Amino acid sequence: MFQPCLQAVETGNRKWCGSVCGIVDSPIDKVWTVVSQTKRLSQWMPMVERCTDLTGDEGVPGYVRLVSGFMFPQQEGERSWIKERLVETDPTSHSYVYKMEASNVGLDGSVNSLKLTDYGDGSTFVNWSFEIDPLEGATEDRIIDYLGFLYKSCINRIQGAIEAAKQKEF
Repeated sequence: MFQPCLQAVETGNRKWCGSVCGIVDSPIDKVWTVVSQTKRLSQWMPMVERCTDLTGDEGVPGYVRLVSGFMFPQQEGERSWIKERLVETDPTSHSYVYKMEASNVGLDGSVNSLKLTDYGDGSTFVNWSFEIDPLEGATEDRIIDYLGFLYKSCINRIQGAIEAAKQKEF
């Protein structure tokens, strides 16, 4: 399910926003374990090759990580990179917010929020929302569609990451 939205911020500048949702056939605590650990990012984000701690403690607001891989096409096959800061996290409500502070993809200042909800019968509802500043030379619909597709593919891989972790336990 893809849900675009429009939103104004305090400054009155219009942001480009969207959200994607999906159901993962695993209990919320198992899903949270996968999506909240930086070291497991590449297990459910196929376009991420590496995620490196830069400053702070993982799971504590202010924590900064560097994500690199092929998230967004670059010239001459260069890897994309994004420096992200954890703005807020609430393990009790299974949610977090990251802000992209710097990148080579033009998404500086973008905010990504992930929220899990117990969907019953051992499954979890995942809602990933995002807001970005308008990008020069790009259209809102194309960027929102691309991010929606990218993030939905990540949600669809969470179950596989959980299954792979189970296999390693045996």
